[in-house]
Amino acid sequence: MTTSPITLTKKSHACVRLEKDGRLLVIDPGGFSEDDAATGADALLVTHEHPDHFHEGHLRAALEADPATELWTLASVAEQLAAAFPGRVHTVGHGDTFTAAGFDIQVHGELHAVIHPDLPRVTNVGYLLDGTVFHPGDAFTVPEHPVDTLMVPVMAPWNKISEVIDYVREVKPRRAYDIHDALLTDLALPIYGGHIGRLGGTDHVRLTPGESAEV
Repeated sequence: MTTSPITLTKKSHACVRLEKDGRLLVIDPGGFSEDDAATGADALLVTHEHPDHFHEGHLRAALEADPATELWTLASVAEQLAAAFPGRVHTVGHGDTFTAAGFDIQVHGELHAVIHPDLPRVTNVGYLLDGTVFHPGDAFTVPEHPVDTLMVPVMAPWNKISEVIDYVREVKPRRAYDIHDALLTDLALPIYGGHIGRLGGTDHVRLTPGESAEV
């Protein structure tokens, strides 16, 4: 586990920016996130192909701005960008490990959660950074490794609040931070936060977009 502090900055919806030792890693700068969500990234991670997690324009802008920036993602996303950025787009899957922007990363998970049985399930991977921070994408993946800080998807077409609470209980992180929350109104936020905070069994925190915390 890292001894250097990690600064986590929440961006809109499922996007987070994590900085350590002056290097920046960005996860899921999608279409619901700010236009500059990927700006300045040394490394980019994308969990799956859905547009609220994968915005081709955001990724291309970051990759074009800095020839040292690299992207790690699953095949369905990588194949859309690999030709334009040879050697800088890496395909990963469950069980893989790699280092990006100074973070040691493990890949966990294989499939997106079920939205409806009539809809095909796309591939989805989660990323565990430095053995401490886990971003599951759109799934309730439980890594075979203790998680200190869980990015918890609080509201989506594929989940309900009881499942979110049970997921937090199963992972047992020290702290859970909200992601996947752009569809919640200001009226709903305290209801969701209250349930997760009271019943999740961990320290539950909501950061507003642009707000940071040390993890």
